[in-house]
Amino acid sequence: MCSSIEALNTDFYQITMAAAYHAHGMNGQATFSLFAHDLPPTRGYLVLAGLEQALDYLEEFRFTPEEIDYLRSLERFRPEFLEFLSQVRFTGEVWAPPEGTVLFAEQPLLEVTAPIIEAQLVETCLINILNLHSMLASKAARCVQAAGGRNCIDFSLRRTQGIDAGLAVARSSALVGFVGTSNVAAARRFGITPVGTMAHSFVEAFGDEMKAFEAFAATFPDNTVLLVDTYESVSGLHNAVALAKRLAEKGHQLVGVRLDSGDLAAMSRRARTLLDSAGLEQARVVVSGSLDELRIQKLLEQGAQVDSFGIGTRMGSSADAPYFDLAYKLVSYEGRPTLKLSSGKETWAGAKQIFRHYDDQGIITRDVLGLRDEEQEGRPLLEPVMRQGGRLGPRRDWRAAREVFQAEVATLPPVCLELAHPVPLRTEISPRLRELQDDTRKAALKARVG
Repeated sequence: MCSSIEALNTDFYQITMAAAYHAHGMNGQATFSLFAHDLPPTRGYLVLAGLEQALDYLEEFRFTPEEIDYLRSLERFRPEFLEFLSQVRFTGEVWAPPEGTVLFAEQPLLEVTAPIIEAQLVETCLINILNLHSMLASKAARCVQAAGGRNCIDFSLRRTQGIDAGLAVARSSALVGFVGTSNVAAARRFGITPVGTMAHSFVEAFGDEMKAFEAFAATFPDNTVLLVDTYESVSGLHNAVALAKRLAEKGHQLVGVRLDSGDLAAMSRRARTLLDSAGLEQARVVVSGSLDELRIQKLLEQGAQVDSFGIGTRMGSSADAPYFDLAYKLVSYEGRPTLKLSSGKETWAGAKQIFRHYDDQGIITRDVLGLRDEEQEGRPLLEPVMRQGGRLGPRRDWRAAREVFQAEVATLPPVCLELAHPVPLRTEISPRLRELQDDTRKAALKARVG
């Protein structure tokens, strides 16, 4: 999905900085850290997602002849720099936690070490990829949590921010536990179960609800889910029950009914009662229509009888928190630690590691941000995933990331899992990192004065 990203999908200043580095002979080893300054108020944690897409991008990174021609046409860059760009590949290394890991503010989603021009040129796209996938996975994870073991299905494609975003939603939601997607291209590409039956237009086209149901059931006798609220939900439910009896006479079962409007809690209870009284205990009640984790929670508190939730716009756009405050900051150049001192946005110097601590029940008690080369108690989260521009090991799909996430989410303190008012874990700083930070700050201030 991301291997086709053009090298020019970047901010222009990445290229102008690269040109200046090149002109002044600067291309030493640099380490950049990508992290979230803060989490949105409605997030108690973030889920690292999109790592595999980021590694795809780095492995395929290059400027095509057409891109070089475009840059030449701007008449801003020296010929020798453009020749250099035509040969650039990503040759660095990447450290990151496994995809599916839960993280908090100030913790690296990944760290890149490479010649500074390479590391600078890939900044924009790395932020873009990890922001999108992690934002979506974090939102979808809350929906799965609210559903309490009931199936969640991605219905978001028609309202995602573009087709590529639709693919990202399908993968990221599957990663955290969604069981299917309406997005057929994503289902094919990622091996996710495609899900979908009919729209209101199908019923309207027949002009008679029962005729529409009969036509659909005749076409898909073993995969019939009927949308019952095109005209009036109760009559639609009665028509579904009547059709289910005729299906049973032919050796088939009604898979379920879908409700998309009205009082979903009350109507789902009515649907369950009608289905059960007709001996259709196996038929599922599917609910959709402007759902998110808070509405799912409210529906269940109201006693809704739901087997599956079709979740679309609010999840697929992460409507309440449509971005993470991700930053990609230089933390070391040619072995010299660096930092940013801007008010409210100071960064931590040096290549880093996260050390995670647990209690006897396996719940996270504290995360300590330290230097990569220091020894600390706790489980180190970042590991090398790329060296010399190539992956260290086989490509991991969303199923592997889902296993990581399922293990990770079980370790979160309850306050992080609150849906209405979550409290994320506060990252602690190791003494060695604080000492390096103080020394680096003093050196930076002295250099400024000098």
